[in-house]
Amino acid sequence: MADSRAAADTIRILVATDSHVGYNERDPIRGDDSWKSFHEVMSLAKEQDVDMVLLAGDLFHENKPSRKSMYQVMRSLRMNCYGEKPCELEMLSDSSENFQGAFGHANYQDPDINVAIPVFSIHGNHDDPSGEGHLAALDLLQISGLVNYYGRTPESDNILVKPVLLQKGQTKLALYGMSNVRDERLFRTFRDGKVKFYQPGTQKHDWFNLMSVHQNHHAYTETGYLPENFLPEFLDLVVWGHEHECLIDPRYNPEMNFHVMQPGSSVATSLMPGEAVPKHVGILSITGREFKVETVRLKTVRPFVMKEIVLSEDKKAKAMAKKDNRGELTRHLISIVDGLIEEAKAEWLEAQDEVDQDEDSEIPLPLIRLRVEYSAPDGGNFDCENPQRFSNRFVGKVANVNDVVQFYRKKAGVTRKMQNGAELPEESVMAQMSLDSVKVEKLVRDFLTAQSLTILPQNSFGDAVSQFVDKDDKHAMEMFVSESLANQMKHLMDVDHFDEEELQAAMDQYKSQLEDLFAAGHLKRAKKAKLKPKPDMWDSDLDGEWGDQPGALILSDVENAEEEEEETPVHSGPKRRGRGGTNRNTTRTRKAPAAKTGRGKKKAVEEEIEEDNDVVMDDSNEEESALFVKPEPVARGNKRGVPAKETNPTSRRAPARATAGTGTRQSKLNFSQPASQLSQSNGKGKFIREASVEQISDDEDAFEPAPTTRSARSRA
Repeated sequence: MADSRAAADTIRILVATDSHVGYNERDPIRGDDSWKSFHEVMSLAKEQDVDMVLLAGDLFHENKPSRKSMYQVMRSLRMNCYGEKPCELEMLSDSSENFQGAFGHANYQDPDINVAIPVFSIHGNHDDPSGEGHLAALDLLQISGLVNYYGRTPESDNILVKPVLLQKGQTKLALYGMSNVRDERLFRTFRDGKVKFYQPGTQKHDWFNLMSVHQNHHAYTETGYLPENFLPEFLDLVVWGHEHECLIDPRYNPEMNFHVMQPGSSVATSLMPGEAVPKHVGILSITGREFKVETVRLKTVRPFVMKEIVLSEDKKAKAMAKKDNRGELTRHLISIVDGLIEEAKAEWLEAQDEVDQDEDSEIPLPLIRLRVEYSAPDGGNFDCENPQRFSNRFVGKVANVNDVVQFYRKKAGVTRKMQNGAELPEESVMAQMSLDSVKVEKLVRDFLTAQSLTILPQNSFGDAVSQFVDKDDKHAMEMFVSESLANQMKHLMDVDHFDEEELQAAMDQYKSQLEDLFAAGHLKRAKKAKLKPKPDMWDSDLDGEWGDQPGALILSDVENAEEEEEETPVHSGPKRRGRGGTNRNTTRTRKAPAAKTGRGKKKAVEEEIEEDNDVVMDDSNEEESALFVKPEPVARGNKRGVPAKETNPTSRRAPARATAGTGTRQSKLNFSQPASQLSQSNGKGKFIREASVEQISDDEDAFEPAPTTRSARSRA
């Protein structure tokens, strides 16, 4: 009887993070690892009959997941979260404030769908919102009724954290969430006191305060992490995402008086020591203000074993140092790798239940990483085989057939120099540097500290590289270099007069100003690049995404102005005298020069819209509603009273007579050419004399010459 009462007051939560669905999905061996592990996590939720699932970011590996990844996630959620069992969680807070979207309530509150196990998730740095509308992949899952997307951070410089209030029996849960924000900016926002946490208005001491975050947990740089003492003291438990090492057991922080648990990732995305730790998820049980965590090891995770050896300290290898040892050394390393493979198989079998172990059960190919420090003693030498060739010896035995071994040499106190005198880190440091273990900005800063960059700001350069690597933004570097060159040229042109000797100083000064502005958070890179129109014959399935092509990006203002000119297809009616037979299908016309005067205003409006899209601003005077803002839909080009641009010129087709008689600024549609052009091109002057007045445009510039038309078509 007591157990049933305790169960009625206990909220059971499956806690997981960093599923990275879609990681390495094109790999023929490891392509399905990420979604299989996620499916196991969701199956555990149904098997354990939990009340809810809490995901702390990076559900997807990319912010634009593939259709396969989206399909597998939606499949797993629907298979395990829908059901006839009623959800016993009572929503006490205003759902419209917690979950922004078209419906404004949690999915299990929807009368049209039966959700047995609701999933609550924040976004991470891999699946963050981007693009037009500032939507994330989680928005698609939320609008589909599969996930409750909470903890949004629309303003990274003014963050308001309001909890989702849930109750089951006598247990009250205040669920806080803060989605990923760039670590340096979040550090500055906390330091400036621009992060505010809300608490329930009544019975504050009766609530269990649970929070999920997705930030760096360790100080990789001075400000590139979230210190635990930045979080409020009233929290009881913090679920920490983003770090992949599994430290699932809650650790008590005596300074802040709360516990921290780090579930880690469910799939290995790098061959680092932290990823070799066995993967677990946690079943969190909350009764009143007390909690306990039951850990469950994941069984479908591909086994991963890592080892590091120093040849100068290895007995067998040390004996080979003073002779021709390539063959013998290679055989020695092969024996070590073979031992690691057997160790990985035994580890996988140990993780399986006896019921699951079949005689015919297939053990997945393991991940093996052997790091070899091959510095030889004085007078000796270790002749190591090419790492690629060595790794290929294990095809059919391991999953990572290209990077089984990593050779590096340690030289204490010795640094390498580049041709321009810039010093590089030691080789041992270089060997440990990885895009998965070190932030890209730190790598860029380490390599460019001694460089002489004249035009490109260093910190903005690191941000662009990070966008290219982490967000798969293929145009990030191209846009950054183009914008930097254009800004530097504009700055130099604005200077009244300066000597040639002062040119370098002026460029250095302007570059320093840009670096200071970026460090202060006042300089932001445009989030969305402008693309040229996709050609009509372009097939995205065969040719790839048009936005990923190098020629699709508009780099200069000249190209931007050319692409803004309208192309209006006009169907030619019955053939008339003076029209000729060359315009039977369609004719493309550009705007008349009179309309060019508004082009500058139009560009200014577009730039203003892009700048406003960086953050979501709220002008409300009510402090309570400041966090959960429903931004009003803003039509492109129609903002702050500016007249809207006609979005579809083809919807306003009209005969040539009606167009010629209008008094607007729109280009006149005519099918004749000036006499000078016809007489010079084809000599058919009689057609001009017989043409009616209505067929001849008074604006000679309204019709585009043939060569320009062909070039415009080729660009399209």
